[in-house]
Amino acid sequence: MAHTVTIERTPPITRITLNRPEVHNAFNETLIAELTEAFEALRDDDATRVVVLQGAGKSFCAGADLNWMGKMVNYSFAENLEDARALARMFETLDHCPKPVVGRIHGAAIGGGAGLVAVCDVAIATPAAQFAFSEVKLGLIPAVIAPYVLRKIGYGNARALFITGERFSAETALRIGLIHRLVPEEQLDAEVDAVVQNLLQNGPNAMTAAKMLLHAALTLPHDEFRSLTIARIAELRVSEEGQEGIRAFLEKRKPKFGGGA
Repeated sequence: MAHTVTIERTPPITRITLNRPEVHNAFNETLIAELTEAFEALRDDDATRVVVLQGAGKSFCAGADLNWMGKMVNYSFAENLEDARALARMFETLDHCPKPVVGRIHGAAIGGGAGLVAVCDVAIATPAAQFAFSEVKLGLIPAVIAPYVLRKIGYGNARALFITGERFSAETALRIGLIHRLVPEEQLDAEVDAVVQNLLQNGPNAMTAAKMLLHAALTLPHDEFRSLTIARIAELRVSEEGQEGIRAFLEKRKPKFGGGA
């Protein structure tokens, strides 16, 4: 059986591809499980310093698969809870990936597909890309992805887009902060590569620490977060990576960073 997610490791880069092009990489239970497993494996993969998330074929991810949704119609409440937990675990795993995640976005990014865009650290799209939080069109809501989308685009934008379910352009996605860069289709791969190469110049442990700091900022009380910021910068200044970075700056040379955290 073909994998719904393919993994290409060319250290220090790992490319993870949603591989259901015949259905525009729509979610089903297998893709959810395989994507979760792929990102869980990256936690302890010191050879990987940057992850690229992309979709095969004409789209990034068109949301939920029709056959998968057909099964849901006959699920009990308990079965739906378990299914939703699996989906929530997938998004949480991607969101907490210690490596920088670069999204290569083209075609449709609908529903949960737009949720995947929201958990990318840097999302790069083409002008033809289309986005939507279209769950209300089906009598549902974008519940599991809501925490990540709200952080990305803000309450006001989410309020309009969650309720209308309307499709919106890549230009709008850029304006509201769902994506970070917009490039012509023929330049998409070059722009992704440029972002990846820029990330590879940074301290891998520092990038991991920066991501964790941002997560802490959303959850810790002010005093605890303040104490954390003081402790973390002190720790990093005396770390091997921090010492190398400071010395390289003072000596006007490029730092020689090792593997990831």
